[in-house]
Amino acid sequence: MSTTKTTTSAEIREKHGTYLFPSVKNFYKEPVVVTDAKGSRVTDLDGNTYLDFFGGILTISVGHANDEVNEAVIAQIQRLNHITTLYPTLPMVELAERLAHMTPGHLQKCFFTASGTEADETAVMIAQTYTGNSELIALRHGYSGRSLLCQSLTAHSSWRAIPTQVAAVKHAPSPYCYRCPLKLSYPSCEVACAKDIEELIVTTTTGRVAGMLAEPIQGVGGFITPPKEYYQIAAEIVRKYGGIFISDEVQTGFGRTGTMWGIEQYGVEPDVMTMAKGIANGYALGAVIATPAVADSLTKNTISTFGGNPVSTAAANATIGVIQRDGLVENAARMGARFREGLDALQERYPRVIGDVRGMGLMIGVELVVDELAGDRTPNGKAVGDLLEATRKQGLLIGRGGLYGNVLRLAPPLNITADEIDEGLDKLGKAFAEIGGT
Repeated sequence: MSTTKTTTSAEIREKHGTYLFPSVKNFYKEPVVVTDAKGSRVTDLDGNTYLDFFGGILTISVGHANDEVNEAVIAQIQRLNHITTLYPTLPMVELAERLAHMTPGHLQKCFFTASGTEADETAVMIAQTYTGNSELIALRHGYSGRSLLCQSLTAHSSWRAIPTQVAAVKHAPSPYCYRCPLKLSYPSCEVACAKDIEELIVTTTTGRVAGMLAEPIQGVGGFITPPKEYYQIAAEIVRKYGGIFISDEVQTGFGRTGTMWGIEQYGVEPDVMTMAKGIANGYALGAVIATPAVADSLTKNTISTFGGNPVSTAAANATIGVIQRDGLVENAARMGARFREGLDALQERYPRVIGDVRGMGLMIGVELVVDELAGDRTPNGKAVGDLLEATRKQGLLIGRGGLYGNVLRLAPPLNITADEIDEGLDKLGKAFAEIGGT
């Protein structure tokens, strides 16, 4: 890359501020200018190497620059790199068939997009065409993307750019046990937040809904992990009032939670599923898969110029092939348990600042507060900011999230090793010690 040989990190950061929208935020006081990556590690323009425990926001499933994925992409580029969905292609049809066989229940027919935002938009559209209803149920603390509709589905003020939102979206309380909106405790609450969806429907809608779109674990929301009964109750209520259940697997899909799909952790068969991120190990691709009845309700013409393009679908086929052949779903469960054990031990060492550790598989959130021991659960966004700077010094990249910016988001690649998990835990421990987390 010729520009990196003659340009400094400081110059790149300055030009980023000059030529990109200010809304294109960066982590760190001095953002890391990444130039190379391989496996679980990335290297910046200054030659510093980091263990990557965020993976481009849960996108790097099988490691950076995976040789098999790269070979599949190069081979596809040499044959055909673009033709649009007006023409069937081998990698697109192969991927659709593959997804039909690996998704739960009766999901069978696919529509490909270039992003998770578009996938969620498409899912909402077919929910409306299939049911004839217009109103949607989403969750507070949820995130669905950047479009007008997806900003309306999103329940984070910091991610909503304009005040005018799509009125047909109604937001149910989040199943956020650590900060229960109903001031109850699980399990004595009997999952009241899920049961409240019925009152939401009968009091704020026409009484008929198109469906509910929800992330099995709320990603941007801070890896909020619902109780195990939550989605069974929610899906039953939504279907009672004429709607369908849409599982947004953009972040939870492809083994991230220790099962192939996040919703499998809850024993619910969705009518529609959306996915992106981990599907193609970093190549731009989103997908919607639906039951035949739901999919066939969309009869108007529709295309996606870049959705399902041959290169991205070739990358997805290779990525899924590696996940299945190498048992990476099972590895995510094993390494996730090892990671969780280490994080629980960190919570015991720093019980004041670490208020909650939650998640499944290799999708784990750590919520930082002012003083858990004193009962002060005030969100501690400053501690997260300090910790990001400290982990960077240790050579570890992590994410942050949550409505209050006070949650660490930890999501290493699915093929992470035990030694790398232990290394990451060691670096996290040293970072907590540096910021004075006791």
